[in-house]
Amino acid sequence: MANFTSNRYDVVVCGAGPAGLMAACTLGRLTSGTRRILLLDKKEPWKEPIFCAEAVSKDRLNSLWPVDDTFVRGTLSGIYFTSPKRYRAEFYSKDCGLILDRAKFHHSISDGCVSAGVECHYDTVIKKLEKTEEGWNVTVSVGGEIETLFAEAVIDATGPSCRLTRNIDCLKGIESGDTDLEPAIFAVAEGIEHSKEHIELFFGSEFESGYGWIFPRDGVEVNIGFVLGKEVDHKVPLRQKLLDFIARDYPKAKVKAVYGGMIACGQSQKPMAKCGLFKAGDAASCVNPISRSGIVESLLCGKIVAESVKEWLGEPNESRSAVETKVLDRWMSALGKKHLQVARAKVGFNKISDKQFDRAAFKLSKLPREKQTLFRIFFNVLWAAPSLIWKMRSFLR
Repeated sequence: MANFTSNRYDVVVCGAGPAGLMAACTLGRLTSGTRRILLLDKKEPWKEPIFCAEAVSKDRLNSLWPVDDTFVRGTLSGIYFTSPKRYRAEFYSKDCGLILDRAKFHHSISDGCVSAGVECHYDTVIKKLEKTEEGWNVTVSVGGEIETLFAEAVIDATGPSCRLTRNIDCLKGIESGDTDLEPAIFAVAEGIEHSKEHIELFFGSEFESGYGWIFPRDGVEVNIGFVLGKEVDHKVPLRQKLLDFIARDYPKAKVKAVYGGMIACGQSQKPMAKCGLFKAGDAASCVNPISRSGIVESLLCGKIVAESVKEWLGEPNESRSAVETKVLDRWMSALGKKHLQVARAKVGFNKISDKQFDRAAFKLSKLPREKQTLFRIFFNVLWAAPSLIWKMRSFLR
């Protein structure tokens, strides 16, 4: 117990990304210091790199965590939709979104956790979970020193394809954070001409079953990358494919760093809670299947899970399984059902040809910016590719 204030906790939250931070902070506030809550991660959540494009809806974020200028890189006023032949249509909506400084954003929520009485350790590797009659044994490593902590309940927010809950008998059938994992890669680069108030999205067979992007960062640097469908046969290594894309379209660019990995891109319908263990965020595959966005989704999921855990803690043992069952229902009512609708549209969207993308973008580009509302977009896109409107709706929600 040398590294912790106790060896027994009511709740241990594993993972300090948006879902874990939000779950811990919300639970701390809901219980007003009456419960021992421990938040663990192997590194400080504001350490770079953070594998994310950092764009969020301003209104949706503000409804979950008050927007503070200290963690905002810039504001967004729209999206450029760019076809294979580089026809560009603009979807304009002033102050529709934000580009976050994820490091400072995470720091803000972490500070909220501390204020809510949560004990935070960002130097701890979670080695193993073991179910006991009373709860969970959580084996951790701090500086090479192994300790075992007890938790009545555990929140798993360790991210996509999480291994923490595998091969535990009572958790069979629970979501494993591996619903539709897809390969993504991006570079932080400068010298790329871009609008600091727009996202640019690239579609077509070059980014098969996915899309490319440019997200502004600070007016100089950009995040440029792409995600592909998980079934795509990669004839060229992803890193080389990205570098070729940058060199061809932006020959003056200077690539400063390249990052890649598998990201969660799906919505699961498997249980999110069993035996006192609750899944949150990417670990629960609560991600928009088309836009692959997950920051606000993770915050919302973390909040729902925290509310459920508080209820679970207050119930007698014989009633707790009913609370666990309702976690998925609560998520589905909040956002999951919309994600499933988007997932069905994703199949059709992936079949749109380059010719259809070019035709739609060319026609849209001829409209005045102020007339490119979703209503007008629908009627101008429908004739070229009926499922394309679902793509744009998933980004502008």
